[in-house]
Amino acid sequence: MLGVLHSLIQELIFENISLDYRILPGRPVNGIAVVDGDKSISHRSIMFGALADGVTKISRILEGEDVLATIGAFRKMGVEISRDEEFYLVHGVGINGLAKPDSLLDMGNSGTAFRLMAGILAGQPWQATMGGDTSLSGRPMGRIIRPLTEMGAKIEAENEMPPLTILPNNQLKGIHYEMPIASAQVKSAILLAGLYAEGETVVREPAPTRDHTERMLSGFGYSIKRYGDLRDHVSIAGGGGLAACDIEVPADLSSATFFILSALISSDSELHLPNVGINPSRNGVLGVLQRMGANIVLQDQREVGGESVADLIVKSSLLQGVSLNHTDIALAVDEIPAIAVAAACAEGVTEISGAEELRVKESDRIATTVSGLKALGADVTEKPDGMVIQGGSLKGGRVESHGDHRIAMAFAIAGNVASSEVHVSDVGCVATSFPGFYDLSQRVGLNISIS
Repeated sequence: MLGVLHSLIQELIFENISLDYRILPGRPVNGIAVVDGDKSISHRSIMFGALADGVTKISRILEGEDVLATIGAFRKMGVEISRDEEFYLVHGVGINGLAKPDSLLDMGNSGTAFRLMAGILAGQPWQATMGGDTSLSGRPMGRIIRPLTEMGAKIEAENEMPPLTILPNNQLKGIHYEMPIASAQVKSAILLAGLYAEGETVVREPAPTRDHTERMLSGFGYSIKRYGDLRDHVSIAGGGGLAACDIEVPADLSSATFFILSALISSDSELHLPNVGINPSRNGVLGVLQRMGANIVLQDQREVGGESVADLIVKSSLLQGVSLNHTDIALAVDEIPAIAVAAACAEGVTEISGAEELRVKESDRIATTVSGLKALGADVTEKPDGMVIQGGSLKGGRVESHGDHRIAMAFAIAGNVASSEVHVSDVGCVATSFPGFYDLSQRVGLNISIS
């Protein structure tokens, strides 16, 4: 029955019919929550598999709209990508084997794929144009345009917004780049351009960010170095090659966070989440929640394909407010809407600062998180770089998702602890990152329906 309903939901999304979640409060959440594959790793496995020599076999890839857009883009550039019941097979063309696409590369809603792809396209000997949906087209790309241009890329864009046209390039030059703002996407774009650059490309981070790109490049046999007193320099030399390998994609921690949140704030709840990625450059949300008093136990910690994974056990907890700064944000940037909901249900005050990056996500996530919390009666004050949340309780109401998948999911979970029913608008966007969210929510006990 759930599978049929899921197919119906996908059909309505395809027909551009607006969907809302309706959540009735009061249920505990229990059981085993098997979360979809990690989106960041799924994107990179397709990209690096395409640039490798040989066939890369990928299991548990996320089949959300964002990743499917990446697959479609590489197929347009001559890469054979096939699927059987268990695996995706990417038939690599080598680092210099991509073909000129005959039409625009549509990256959908994915800022990650767009920015990383810009680094790859910057080194190609032919012209290509990348675009995306309405949301992506409103997201500034100056932070990648500037360093790539410094390397010699020729990029045309109106007001530094998508679409971007990247003109043919004969030879990029390696640079030493001091990143003004911590961003794994910008770092990755520069490093991927560095594959095609003459000499060494060095990126210095102002704070640690996700290192999926570095780990996976190493897994594909490409030499990459990290050094400096704080290990804040990452370097890569152009002219090498990638070798195909097998990749098992772990469960996405950002997606798992919504179910971790559901167990923490709901009474009499316990969830088991197997095979969750806990990459040290990515797992800041676990540290934040544990500082708030969360009962989260990591079992069977291990390494799979260069990525750290563990099985999580999460139980209902009495949470306390915390203060978060830019270092915390760098390691938990995508999880801030969920952390904000946790803060609204906690005792005491939570102050979030240094989160300017949230202004240029799928929505202005500072503004949309604050407006969502206010719609449910929370005491919250917006700041230019974050927010101040007075913990307490939530009431029912209607939350506008603004087409942002993480806002939609965070407030769907909030609905389980509100005093009356919650409606979350325009939730078709959830399919971009977590197509299994609705079915899994029902399986663990949330009283959620589509309206």
